[in-house]
Amino acid sequence: MTRAAVLAGVGGFVPPRVVTNDELARRLDTSDTWIRTRTGIAQRHVIDPGMTTGDLAVEAGMRALKHAGADGADLVIVATTTPDRPCPATAPSVAARMGLTGVPAYDIAAVCSGFVYALQAGTAAVTSGFAGRVLVIGAESFSTILDPGDRTTSVIFGDGAGAVLLRAGEHDEPGAVLAVHLGSDGSMADLITVRGGGAEERSRGGTPREEDRYFRMEGKSVFFAAVRRMTESSRTVLERTGWDVRDVDRLVAHQANARILHAVGRPLRVLPVPPCPGSAAAPIA
Repeated sequence: MTRAAVLAGVGGFVPPRVVTNDELARRLDTSDTWIRTRTGIAQRHVIDPGMTTGDLAVEAGMRALKHAGADGADLVIVATTTPDRPCPATAPSVAARMGLTGVPAYDIAAVCSGFVYALQAGTAAVTSGFAGRVLVIGAESFSTILDPGDRTTSVIFGDGAGAVLLRAGEHDEPGAVLAVHLGSDGSMADLITVRGGGAEERSRGGTPREEDRYFRMEGKSVFFAAVRRMTESSRTVLERTGWDVRDVDRLVAHQANARILHAVGRPLRVLPVPPCPGSAAAPIA
């Protein structure tokens, strides 16, 4: 297969409101030192009332198109766990607001792995000839599903969006997507979950439980699973590309926790790029 998907443009956006560690410490049983020591995070961006995931996605998508010097795309994919509505998908609305009405558009819900899943779907669309240009956006408004009293999640997650425009090109071009590795393990579903709002809750009937509205995470288990799986996946990608780890200068991961980044980088002997202190949990392409 000679046709490749090439990153032609990138764009990102975070809402203007910043929540510092000190602000969280005033309402949670925590401190700036505790948060920095365990996560490496100093602050995070969150949306203001009335702002949505779609707003973030549109801004990031427009910036990616501008960066690529493109006037549109043949397909729009939005990776999000916090869609504007349960139905319809957020992507068609994002596409329409960008002037791309009529273009195929759909959502992917894969939580932290969402952008990588969307990138693979976009790459497949380009290499198969289905689309010449694909806009891939990862966008989240995680502040809308966080329990304000839960310090294990409130200190980590924020809101933001990142986007890339893929175009058809050659494998030897700078920016070509050379390999993607995906996986899943549904037996670990309870480690990161929002129990409420779906068919599981609705089919039970009765009054929904307040705590089921919020995002829950088993932090220690997630830490060890993330480090192991991210390390394994990184090695798999290197094998598929035929690269030696010495050919890699930096590791860039969708991961807000600096401890996880370094725990993955050490066995690979690659220096991780730290999370941006101004957008700790924003999905960055």
